[in-house]
Amino acid sequence: MTRPRLLDLFAGAGGAAVGYRQAGFEVVGVDIKPQPNYPFEFHEADAMTFDLDGFDVIHASPPCQAYSPSTPNASAHPDLYEPMRERLVAHGVPYVIENVPGAPFRSGALLCGSAFGLKVRRHRNFESSLWLASSGCFHAQQGAALGIYGNGGAGLFHRPSGGGGQKAHRKDFAKLMGMPWATPAEIVEAIPPAYTAFIGQQMLAALA
Repeated sequence: MTRPRLLDLFAGAGGAAVGYRQAGFEVVGVDIKPQPNYPFEFHEADAMTFDLDGFDVIHASPPCQAYSPSTPNASAHPDLYEPMRERLVAHGVPYVIENVPGAPFRSGALLCGSAFGLKVRRHRNFESSLWLASSGCFHAQQGAALGIYGNGGAGLFHRPSGGGGQKAHRKDFAKLMGMPWATPAEIVEAIPPAYTAFIGQQMLAALA
């Protein structure tokens, strides 16, 4: 059976890609930087100009620094969220845009690691041209969350985006996020595959 094709823009190391693959998509990644550990077909290219034709769904994770409360001088970072939305709307294929709370999110789903049995929260919005269900948050059942950012190590740290709690050690990043193929530096910029497996199942049902 032929899998529907999904284009993964601003792909990073492939946290989103693996979840979509688990859901049932064939995934092709695009990033302006080399991504040697990306697990599927990959193109080093600009997501803002890459050809969008030939795909059933397009996922985009534009840089989040402009919207993150933890970013120093956030206004100095590029704002690609709304330009990417305009591009995807004009193209007309079902799309998903993933980003942090605080981004210019319109409608879609909010996901939390506590809903997927993860020790990280890493709240993320998933805006879509299709209706998506949110996961809900189960912080009380999750207990103290572990934050994955920076270089890891001991100590307490909290971020308003929901990743707070005790800072995780680098050696635990892969297990906590479900990304055994990626380096700690790559994982810091990623989302857990569990998120896009959940989103991807909904997108497949809508396509059907």
